[in-house]
Amino acid sequence: MTVTVLLFASYADALGTDSIALDLPVGVTAGDVVAHVQQLPGAGRLPKHPLVAVNERYVKRDRVIATGDQVAIIPPVAGG
Repeated sequence: MTVTVLLFASYADALGTDSIALDLPVGVTAGDVVAHVQQLPGAGRLPKHPLVAVNERYVKRDRVIATGDQVAIIPPVAGG
């Protein structure tokens, strides 16, 4: 199945793109998607457990991903 991963700010800069289309097996979790992205060249800036959203809703790492889902890996945000 194809999953779109959205990257923001320093994560997009580190990987050189703001989105990645991944072909992954059925039944993967949000944590599996993060682990896959963390193995890509330039992904050293991603923390071990970043915030993850699926279809614009924050999720836990055990959330099962469906075909066509958008998974966003979100860097920390500070206000001021």
